[in-house]
This record gives sequence, C-alpha cells and structure tokens, in this order.
Amino acid sequence: MIQTREDLRRYFEADRIGLRRSGLRPRAYDEVWIFQRLLRRVEFLVNTHAFAPIRKYWSWRLHRQSVRCGFEIPLNTFGPGLSIAHRGTVIVHPDARIGANCRLHIDVVIGTRPGPPPEQAPRIGDNCYIGPGAKIYGDVVLGPNMVVGANAVVNGSFPEGRMTIAGAPARMISDTPSDEYIIATRTKA
Repeated sequence: MIQTREDLRRYFEADRIGLRRSGLRPRAYDEVWIFQRLLRRVEFLVNTHAFAPIRKYWSWRLHRQSVRCGFEIPLNTFGPGLSIAHRGTVIVHPDARIGANCRLHIDVVIGTRPGPPPEQAPRIGDNCYIGPGAKIYGDVVLGPNMVVGANAVVNGSFPEGRMTIAGAPARMISDTPSDEYIIATRTKA
C-alpha cells in the first residue's frame, strides 16, 4: 500500500521495470503505462487523505483512462511491479489481493464466486504470470511464482506456488515457475 512519496516513487519504478519501459515518463501513446501511473497516483492520494478536489481530479482522469483501456482495476489491489501486457478487458474484484511483479494479459477476470455474503476474493502471491483469458474466482490462494495458463478457470487453491496450472478447471501441468515470464525476475540470457 502506498503511504508516502517514497513508496509512490518505488511503485512507479517497479511498474516501469515490469513494463520494460525506458525513461521516467510515459509517451502520449503509451496508454497502459499512463493508466498504471494514474492508478498509483490515485492510490497515494486516497491513502494519504489528500485535499478532496485534487483527489477527485486525479480519480476522474484515472476513470477516463480506465474506460479507454478497458480496465476495471480497483485501488490497492496490486503490489509494486504490475505489468499489464496491453489494452483489453481486465476485471479485478476490489477485495482481491495480488502481490508484487504480477503480469496480466487480456480478458483476465479475478473475482468472487456467486453466493451469499461474505464473498471471498482470490489472494495471489508475488511474481505471478496470468495468461490471456484466465478466470480466477472464489476463495482461492495462489502461491508465489505461479503461471496461470491461457483460458484457465481457477476455482481451487495452489498455495505452494512455483508451478504452471492450466485447464478448466485448472490443474498442475508442470513444475515450471514464472521466473522467465516476469520481466522483473527474468535472467539475462
């Protein structure tokens, strides 16, 4: 959670590395990086109880960029190093908690299972790669260094981490961790 300006700078830098961008500021056409910087700025302003008109202005800008990109990502759900591959539908439940260095692709849904309250949202560890079309829902715990394959439907927990899961319903298909899929943890070849 971003509580200080130093935290904000750390999140900006981790997101920049996760997106593999050079320079300090996004270019006008880099809509994903613009979205992520707005997300982090609004998280900081909300968490520090900033002056209401300033907070509302930046929240409005975040909402516009969110609609433009097709993202529905609530505040304070992702750790530092978020990397969204490109524009497209990404929906995350406000109660979900995702660790550092998460890489998301298009058509990812991280939500709750329908039923009576209280609804339980997924908890995902650090260094996770979530492939295109993956659906993760319910009271699910995914450990660190997970790879969730394309179009996987995850409704069960894999708390031990360090594996690749895929299928509908998801099951372990290999012992391959996410080290080579996450830009921040990738080894120099």
